[in-house]
Amino acid sequence: MKILEMEQGTPEWLEARLGCPSGSGFSKIITASGTPSSSAESYINDLIAELVTGESTPFHVTEWMQRGTELEPFARMNYELENDVEVTEVGFCMPDTNLRCGVSPDGLVGDDGGIEIKCPKPSTHVKYLRSGKLPAEYKAQVMGCLWITGREWWDFMSYHPQMPNLLIRVHRDDEYIGQLERLVTHACQIIEKEVAEIKEKL
Repeated sequence: MKILEMEQGTPEWLEARLGCPSGSGFSKIITASGTPSSSAESYINDLIAELVTGESTPFHVTEWMQRGTELEPFARMNYELENDVEVTEVGFCMPDTNLRCGVSPDGLVGDDGGIEIKCPKPSTHVKYLRSGKLPAEYKAQVMGCLWITGREWWDFMSYHPQMPNLLIRVHRDDEYIGQLERLVTHACQIIEKEVAEIKEKL
């Protein structure tokens, strides 16, 4: 993989991700069961528009999303202490190929793993604790991280400072990852073709 070293959330990071199918959006391309998502066309339209205009798609940051961003460093430190590991923060990871897609991991762990951290509102954290498994809505994101980085496992962590952590180790599902790669590749091909056609008309 190629690692673009920049701080996540910065203008440089946003520019690197412009028009790229990325980890947080993979669920708009593939469902948790491995079938094409009905959201794919809308997501592809957003990414085409980003490349044509040079502007990121606006999104509303909720109070809970902001709180999650603020808590993430504490969750990462908690994970390091509880598991006696060191988490390496990285910017944007892309395949070694010319495919314009990528993921922004919450951290790489050792040579074989990584971590995805969520700091949701209390009731959502309780829902995750009661389920005790990887939430379906994050399967595409976690498998996408495993695909792009080539790693063997990924820890999903849900953190709330007043409750126990949920920590689920997810191993590669190569059949699912293969389908994810095919669908993302197809989306990238559509984006490249449509952007070129639109720009020809300018």
